[in-house]
Amino acid sequence: MDVVASGLALGHFLALGAVLFCISVAGIFINRKNVIVLLMCIELMLLSVNVNFVGFSRQLGDPSGQVFVFFILTVAAAEAAIGLAILVTLFRNRRTINVAEIDLMKG
Repeated sequence: MDVVASGLALGHFLALGAVLFCISVAGIFINRKNVIVLLMCIELMLLSVNVNFVGFSRQLGDPSGQVFVFFILTVAAAEAAIGLAILVTLFRNRRTINVAEIDLMKG
């Protein structure tokens, strides 16, 4: 299917990616206390990059960008699983997920 016939141009993909990226950056700067929200904002950044990859891949007619997105999503899923496992362990030990209290390391 042609890009113009579907109604979605490259600019639409880039605008959506830019909006998602700006929301994630704002989420990181506004909320620096909750680690779960920080991880969600980082995942949203990866998603915005993936939208741009898909947009350029579709515009150029080359599926390699979409294949690269699958690898990014696989790494992002592993990162989220490991990050949440670390948070669960941290919460069990410290009884908090507040970033200000997590950075205090005890030997």
